[in-house]
Amino acid sequence: MADKPEEVALDRVQVKKAVQALLAFLKTKSTPDSLLLDESQHLSLLFTLWKIPKQAQTIRIPLPHGIRTDTDEVCLFTRDEPNMTPDQTQRFYKKLLAERGVKNVTEVIPYKMLKTEYKPFEAKRRLLGNFDMFLSDDRVRRLLSSHIGKHFYERKKEPLSVNLQSKKLALDIQRTIQGTTISISKKGCCCMARVAHSGMAADEIAENIDSAVSTIVTKLRVKGPLIKIIHLKSQSSVALPIYTSNMNHLTLLEETKKQARTAMDAKKTASKQKSAKKEQKSTEKNTGAEVEEEIPQLVPIVPPSKKAKLEKQTKKGLEKAPNPTGGKKAPNPTGGKKAMRRKSRRTKKAA
Repeated sequence: MADKPEEVALDRVQVKKAVQALLAFLKTKSTPDSLLLDESQHLSLLFTLWKIPKQAQTIRIPLPHGIRTDTDEVCLFTRDEPNMTPDQTQRFYKKLLAERGVKNVTEVIPYKMLKTEYKPFEAKRRLLGNFDMFLSDDRVRRLLSSHIGKHFYERKKEPLSVNLQSKKLALDIQRTIQGTTISISKKGCCCMARVAHSGMAADEIAENIDSAVSTIVTKLRVKGPLIKIIHLKSQSSVALPIYTSNMNHLTLLEETKKQARTAMDAKKTASKQKSAKKEQKSTEKNTGAEVEEEIPQLVPIVPPSKKAKLEKQTKKGLEKAPNPTGGKKAPNPTGGKKAMRRKSRRTKKAA
């Protein structure tokens, strides 16, 4: 949010002239049927911002003069009271509104009734067309988005939350009904707010315009210069400019863009320097920790020694391992039995 809100100085004389010219144009375009039915057109302010906001925002605008006629239909969504049927809950809240002096609400719909009776698509479309404005108990407001459908938001008739437990319930509902809202999207730089109707006096319309502009300027969450152009228009007329910002804001915007770019460049260079320092430290650690690895010596592979085969166990007992010479007896190095006899004879003769 900007530290100091931008001062939008409206020329009240110029604003009143634009209002009078617009009312005169609407009178020329009115038909006998519209005069007979006392039909009035909505008058709105079209705001063109210097830049697209980064966040979506909805601003409530209290107005000194009510913008809704007595014929406008207002519907109130309430929570389900415990141990009560939807019909009993409906009668309970109608009685509560009557006791508190609320006369602007024409219909009360409990949450359970909304889920059951207005579940089909056609029922929701009829509900949208039957009422000009929708209010909601703040205790069930977050639950309504999945039940009312997207057409309420496209027609800008989404329910406004009201505290039904407030001690000043009649005053709060009156301010909400006679005030207005503006939805600021982050998809574009234009937004519109309804501030009056064609059945009001020119002075009342000018006062509503002044209070609406001052409220939007103080509550708008945009840094730097805010509003570029403000137009006043009706549903069937061209847009009449009532405020144009000074072109000196262009230099301010260029300066802010340059500052943002320099800040981004500084952040990028700082991040690059940090990454380079980290890489240098990692390389220094790797080089300091490197040690020459010893070359492993080659060891000749020795074949396993021939081992005597184990005796095999059979049913009869142990069998001797087979002779490696293929069953033949190995030659006795001493010459056998005959040689032994000869030696023994020689020894006896010598004795």
